[in-house]
Amino acid sequence: MFGIGIPELLIILVIVLVIFGANKLPEIGSGMGRAIKNFKKATSEPEEIDVTPKSDSKDTTDKKD
Repeated sequence: MFGIGIPELLIILVIVLVIFGANKLPEIGSGMGRAIKNFKKATSEPEEIDVTPKSDSKDTTDKKD
C-alpha cells in the first residue's frame, strides 16, 4: 500500500541536500541517531525509585519557648 522505493529515496535525498547542504548532513545524522538512542533508552529503563530514608527529625522552627 505505502512503499518507498529507491527512486523515492533518491528524490528525498536530493531535496535534503538542496535544503541543508552536504556539510550539514553528518551533523543531522548524528543528531538523529543520538535522539533515537536516547528515546530507546528512556523507554526501556524502569522508573527511578527514591530510596533515601525520610528524616524523622522534628522541625525546630515551630517550637515555642
